[in-house]
Amino acid sequence: MEATKRMAVLVGCNYPNTKYELHGCINDVMAMRETLMNRFGFEESNIQVLTDEPGSLLMPTGANIKRSLGRMVGKAKSGDVLFFHYSGHGTRVPSMKHGNFSRQDEAIVPCDFNLITDIDFRRLVNRLPKGTSFTMISDSCHSGGLIDKEKEQIGPSTIINDEKLELRYTPDDAAKAKTIPFQSILQHLSLHTNINTTDIGTHLLEYFGADASLKFQLDSRELDTIDSLKPDAGILLSGCQANESSADMNPDNAAGKAYGAFSNAIENVLKENPAALSNKQVVVMARGMLKKQGLGQQHPCLYCSDENAEAMFLCQNP
Repeated sequence: MEATKRMAVLVGCNYPNTKYELHGCINDVMAMRETLMNRFGFEESNIQVLTDEPGSLLMPTGANIKRSLGRMVGKAKSGDVLFFHYSGHGTRVPSMKHGNFSRQDEAIVPCDFNLITDIDFRRLVNRLPKGTSFTMISDSCHSGGLIDKEKEQIGPSTIINDEKLELRYTPDDAAKAKTIPFQSILQHLSLHTNINTTDIGTHLLEYFGADASLKFQLDSRELDTIDSLKPDAGILLSGCQANESSADMNPDNAAGKAYGAFSNAIENVLKENPAALSNKQVVVMARGMLKKQGLGQQHPCLYCSDENAEAMFLCQNP
């Protein structure tokens, strides 16, 4: 009988030499790579890393990220543990779902701006063989709900007051929000397509064709048919709620490394707790750590089935 595999895709986007440049995202996924190998038993050959650093062998474009995730899911068999860590910008786009045109949906922003949306992650999770697990960490703005229709375990309903919360910036501007506004993405794509429309789907389909998100290839009624499996194997740990920002931290001293606040909080939680932790414990502890660091208005969330909320993070043995 074939041994179960542990496979990972790690994506860090710093957007170098652009006005959207971040500094800690590549550091985030390289630190996670070491943690996966040293603590969770991942073999180096089963970890694929995509970064946009100069000379990178595989750039984190929308097509490359989706292909890497698709290959990983395609290799999966029952019992396998799959992991995806994304650190970079996030955004929100108008919902394409039938009857939900006032809503906004979540997306990550690959280095080429070919958005990967909550629908793409839902379709990916629906492809998982029974008995696998798929854990996703998204250290990006508006990351709550990035797996469409996944059940909220820790999220906005756990906040006592329902006011809109925004990231509090530090006075020295050490924190930068990991978001690119919708209008900025629209403007960027318009420069490439030369099409005068505010419909982002038109630009993405024109520029990226079949590599564009399913959200823009299917009509609203077809999108409604992409349902969740109950229960399913998707586990999302998001850096913040859907209406919040996640922070990219750039330390003052030259010796300090830049990092994503949420990724760093998870790393610290794992270092301080060598025994196995549940997915729920990891998120609750990360929230507490961010609050101690003065980032208490960034609320990490957990979306998964009830069973997976209590399951051990990355299926570590208790």
